Amino acid sequence: MNIQAMMKQAQKLQKDMMNEKQMIDEKEFVGKASNVEVILKGTKEIKKVKINMECVEQDDIEMLEDMIVISINNALKQIDEETEKKLGKYTQGMPGLF
Repeated sequence: MNIQAMMKQAQKLQKDMMNEKQMIDEKEFVGKASNVEVILKGTKEIKKVKINMECVEQDDIEMLEDMIVISINNALKQIDEETEKKLGKYTQGMPGLF
């Protein structure tokens, strides 16, 4: 294989990786815990927090705060898993590249 063919292959690989990353960035991930739902973009930006206030009493604020944290962490885990699933084939298991 000559150098031009290798460069062309590397450029295609880079383009494919960027396309996959863009798809992940645009996707929405929903984390849920009890009466709380959090929606994050693939960029790990929080888009929306939904709280079902019908099920929450004033005394349950601390529990509600915990549910928000759990929901956010759940959605972040989904983003990390999706990123590894889609981009892991490019990084050959080298963690921390994305």
